[in-house]
Amino acid sequence: MAAFSLKINGTSQQVDVDPSTPMLWVLRDHLQMVGTKYGCGIAQCGACTIHLGDNAVRSCQLPVSSVGDQEITTIEGLSENGDHPVQEAWLEVDVPQCGYCQAGQIMTASALLKRNPNPSDVEIENAMNGNICRCGTYTRIKKAVKMAANSTQTS
Repeated sequence: MAAFSLKINGTSQQVDVDPSTPMLWVLRDHLQMVGTKYGCGIAQCGACTIHLGDNAVRSCQLPVSSVGDQEITTIEGLSENGDHPVQEAWLEVDVPQCGYCQAGQIMTASALLKRNPNPSDVEIENAMNGNICRCGTYTRIKKAVKMAANSTQTS
Protein backbone atom coordinates (compact mmCIF):
# COMPACT_ATOMS: atom_id res chain seq x y z
CA MET A 1 0.00 0.00 0.00
CA ALA A 2 1.04 3.59 -0.58
CA ALA A 3 -0.36 6.98 0.37
CA PHE A 4 -1.56 9.22 -2.43
CA SER A 5 -2.67 12.82 -2.25
CA LEU A 6 -5.15 13.56 -5.01
CA LYS A 7 -6.99 16.70 -6.03
CA ILE A 8 -10.49 15.61 -7.01
CA ASN A 9 -13.22 18.09 -7.88
CA GLY A 10 -11.19 20.87 -6.30
CA THR A 11 -10.73 19.07 -2.97
CA SER A 12 -7.63 17.33 -1.66
CA GLN A 13 -8.22 13.66 -0.92
CA GLN A 14 -5.87 11.19 0.75
CA VAL A 15 -5.98 7.48 -0.05
CA ASP A 16 -3.81 4.56 1.01
CA VAL A 17 -4.02 1.99 -1.80
CA ASP A 18 -1.89 -0.26 -3.95
CA PRO A 19 -0.21 1.95 -6.60
CA SER A 20 -1.72 -0.13 -9.41
CA THR A 21 -5.30 0.44 -8.21
CA PRO A 22 -7.37 1.93 -11.05
CA MET A 23 -8.80 5.38 -10.34
CA LEU A 24 -12.29 3.95 -10.90
CA TRP A 25 -11.95 1.85 -7.75
CA VAL A 26 -10.24 4.62 -5.80
CA LEU A 27 -13.22 6.85 -6.57
CA ARG A 28 -15.96 4.29 -6.01
CA ASP A 29 -14.61 2.05 -3.24
CA HIS A 30 -12.30 4.33 -1.28
CA LEU A 31 -13.94 7.74 -1.70
CA GLN A 32 -17.59 6.66 -2.19
CA MET A 33 -17.88 8.75 -5.36
CA VAL A 34 -20.16 6.45 -7.34
CA GLY A 35 -21.14 8.71 -10.25
CA THR A 36 -18.31 7.24 -12.31
CA LYS A 37 -19.58 3.86 -13.50
CA TYR A 38 -17.93 0.51 -14.10
CA GLY A 39 -18.79 -0.81 -17.52
CA CYS A 40 -16.28 -3.11 -19.17
CA GLY A 41 -13.07 -2.74 -17.16
CA ILE A 42 -10.92 -2.63 -20.31
CA ALA A 43 -11.36 1.03 -21.37
CA GLN A 44 -13.63 0.19 -24.29
CA CYS A 45 -17.09 1.43 -23.26
CA GLY A 46 -16.51 4.89 -21.75
CA ALA A 47 -18.81 4.54 -18.73
CA CYS A 48 -15.88 5.28 -16.40
CA THR A 49 -14.73 8.48 -18.14
CA ILE A 50 -13.33 11.25 -15.93
CA HIS A 51 -11.19 14.29 -16.64
CA LEU A 52 -7.50 14.16 -15.86
CA GLY A 53 -6.55 17.79 -16.26
CA ASP A 54 -8.57 18.80 -19.32
CA ASN A 55 -8.51 15.37 -20.96
CA ALA A 56 -11.22 12.72 -20.91
CA VAL A 57 -9.69 9.44 -19.72
CA ARG A 58 -10.98 5.99 -18.85
CA SER A 59 -10.58 5.60 -15.11
CA CYS A 60 -10.81 1.79 -15.17
CA GLN A 61 -7.34 1.62 -16.73
CA LEU A 62 -5.76 4.66 -15.05
CA PRO A 63 -3.56 3.56 -12.13
CA VAL A 64 -3.65 5.93 -9.17
CA SER A 65 0.16 6.04 -9.31
CA SER A 66 0.07 7.72 -12.74
CA VAL A 67 -2.12 10.66 -11.69
CA GLY A 68 0.65 12.65 -10.00
CA ASP A 69 -0.40 16.23 -9.31
CA GLN A 70 -2.93 16.43 -12.14
CA GLU A 71 -6.43 17.47 -11.13
CA ILE A 72 -9.25 14.96 -11.49
CA THR A 73 -12.82 15.96 -12.27
CA THR A 74 -15.65 13.46 -11.97
CA ILE A 75 -19.29 13.83 -12.93
CA GLU A 76 -19.94 14.98 -9.34
CA GLY A 77 -17.51 17.86 -9.84
CA LEU A 78 -18.49 18.94 -13.35
CA SER A 79 -20.92 21.48 -11.89
CA GLU A 80 -22.20 22.14 -8.42
CA ASN A 81 -25.88 22.22 -9.34
CA GLY A 82 -26.03 20.11 -12.50
CA ASP A 83 -26.07 23.27 -14.59
CA HIS A 84 -23.08 22.65 -16.86
CA PRO A 85 -24.19 23.39 -20.46
CA VAL A 86 -23.73 19.73 -21.41
CA GLN A 87 -25.86 18.55 -18.48
CA GLU A 88 -28.57 21.07 -19.33
CA ALA A 89 -28.54 20.07 -23.01
CA TRP A 90 -28.76 16.38 -22.00
CA LEU A 91 -31.99 17.13 -20.16
CA GLU A 92 -33.38 19.43 -22.85
CA VAL A 93 -32.85 16.81 -25.57
CA ASP A 94 -33.99 13.99 -23.25
CA VAL A 95 -30.86 11.93 -23.93
CA PRO A 96 -30.91 9.41 -21.06
CA GLN A 97 -32.91 6.23 -21.19
CA CYS A 98 -31.39 3.74 -18.77
CA GLY A 99 -28.80 6.37 -17.79
CA TYR A 100 -25.93 4.01 -17.05
CA CYS A 101 -23.51 5.41 -19.65
CA GLN A 102 -24.54 9.03 -19.28
CA ALA A 103 -21.88 10.20 -16.80
CA GLY A 104 -19.16 8.96 -19.15
CA GLN A 105 -20.90 10.44 -22.18
CA ILE A 106 -21.25 13.82 -20.46
CA MET A 107 -17.63 13.83 -19.30
CA THR A 108 -16.41 13.03 -22.82
CA ALA A 109 -18.65 15.70 -24.37
CA SER A 110 -17.62 18.37 -21.87
CA ALA A 111 -13.91 17.66 -22.47
CA LEU A 112 -14.51 17.96 -26.22
CA LEU A 113 -16.26 21.32 -25.84
CA LYS A 114 -13.57 22.66 -23.56
CA ARG A 115 -10.98 21.78 -26.20
CA ASN A 116 -13.13 22.69 -29.20
CA PRO A 117 -16.11 24.95 -28.44
CA ASN A 118 -17.53 24.68 -31.97
CA PRO A 119 -17.03 21.09 -33.17
CA SER A 120 -18.30 19.85 -36.51
CA ASP A 121 -20.54 16.79 -36.73
CA VAL A 122 -17.51 14.68 -37.65
CA GLU A 123 -15.51 16.04 -34.70
CA ILE A 124 -18.39 15.22 -32.35
CA GLU A 125 -18.70 11.72 -33.77
CA ASN A 126 -14.95 11.13 -33.51
CA ALA A 127 -14.75 12.41 -29.93
CA MET A 128 -17.78 10.43 -28.78
CA ASN A 129 -16.76 7.26 -30.65
CA GLY A 130 -16.08 4.52 -28.14
CA ASN A 131 -18.59 5.77 -25.57
CA ILE A 132 -21.12 2.99 -25.84
CA CYS A 133 -24.80 3.59 -25.22
CA ARG A 134 -26.69 0.31 -24.96
CA CYS A 135 -29.96 2.17 -25.49
CA GLY A 136 -28.74 3.64 -28.79
CA THR A 137 -29.35 7.33 -28.07
CA TYR A 138 -26.46 8.42 -30.30
CA THR A 139 -28.58 10.82 -32.39
CA ARG A 140 -29.79 12.61 -29.27
CA ILE A 141 -26.27 12.62 -27.81
CA LYS A 142 -24.95 14.39 -30.90
CA LYS A 143 -27.86 16.84 -30.83
CA ALA A 144 -27.20 17.61 -27.15
CA VAL A 145 -23.47 18.18 -27.77
CA LYS A 146 -24.34 20.62 -30.56
CA MET A 147 -26.87 22.38 -28.32
CA ALA A 148 -24.30 22.68 -25.52
CA ALA A 149 -21.75 24.04 -27.99
CA ASN A 150 -24.22 26.71 -29.11
CA SER A 151 -25.08 27.65 -25.52
CA THR A 152 -21.42 28.04 -24.54
CA GLN A 153 -20.87 30.34 -27.52
CA THR A 154 -23.75 32.60 -26.56
CA SER A 155 -22.93 32.70 -22.82
